[in-house]
Amino acid sequence: MGCCAAPAHRTGRRSARWGITVVCVTSLLWPWFEPSRIWVRYVVGIDVGGTNLVAGVVAEDGSEIHGVVSEPTLAAQGADPVIGRIIKLAKASIKESGKKVEGVGIGSPGPLNTKTGVVLLTPNLGWTNMPLRDRVSEGLGLPATLDNDANCAIYGEWWRGAARGANYVIGLTLGTGIGGGIVINGDIYRGTTDSAAEFGHVSIDANGRRCKCGNYGCVEAYASGPAIAERAVEGIQSGAETSLPQYVKGDLTKLTAQIIYEAANDGDEWALGVVRETAALLGAAVASFMNIFNPEVVVVCGGVTQAGDKLFNPLRSEVKRRAFKPIWEACKIVPGTLPGTAGVYGAAAVFIQKNWGLR
Repeated sequence: MGCCAAPAHRTGRRSARWGITVVCVTSLLWPWFEPSRIWVRYVVGIDVGGTNLVAGVVAEDGSEIHGVVSEPTLAAQGADPVIGRIIKLAKASIKESGKKVEGVGIGSPGPLNTKTGVVLLTPNLGWTNMPLRDRVSEGLGLPATLDNDANCAIYGEWWRGAARGANYVIGLTLGTGIGGGIVINGDIYRGTTDSAAEFGHVSIDANGRRCKCGNYGCVEAYASGPAIAERAVEGIQSGAETSLPQYVKGDLTKLTAQIIYEAANDGDEWALGVVRETAALLGAAVASFMNIFNPEVVVVCGGVTQAGDKLFNPLRSEVKRRAFKPIWEACKIVPGTLPGTAGVYGAAAVFIQKNWGLR
């Protein structure tokens, strides 16, 4: 209202008919009072990963995030203990944030059904036909939405991160598995059965390594975190000259992709070769995705970003070699800029978009 924006201590007008003076009370508090902030609503976003659970309370305009907390998923313990931890973690996030929360956005590995809120199948968690949305909603006493965790991460990067403002975005999330997401004009593209953008299960070698999904040659079987470590262990056991065993005191079961990135950054040439090979494999897949979707931005999220230019430079070179020139020239390949919280932002954004509309 005009009177609320006026920098006066008191504004008013008298009704000629009734003799009543109407005072805009908010003007008495100017400039300390911000009318647009008093009605901010908050959503708790939950990112369910194969390795970790993360929750945080997000403002409806995405300008604030509070109470970010995390703990291990411990999927091997079974569905009920994991769901119990999800609810407990969300409550801890809400308490720490100090905000009044009005909804819950959940991002989970899939495939899943966003309409029914059921996780249909997730190999990394061992769930089948799990009504995750309703169980979390009941546990928290709040309305909830459910979407694919990779969709949420890429949506978060579009809303508040590396792809902010772009109309055509594709993204990959590299972690325990490899997921993907597509955002077109501000909306997630989900496909007919909410199963679009399963980029991790695109084959890059028809007779290649067996994937957990049962297929052969999936990019996930080469470039997910566990797959990178597995390939490195195979090389070490075949006699590769590398310092990697020193990083884990000889226990190769403790070798991770992050340790390989660290060794590459420390100058281990063999570890650097593993990173470059991973970049080439990813590049072949990303070039195919780009040739199909012709995006403005490709966002790569997850722990892989720790490798920095040692991964992204050969990745971009491989894509440039394989993608059509007009497509390559119009697109940026960038690391995500919301490490650890992209999925939280995106899960919250899905709830906000469905119930209130994104701002």
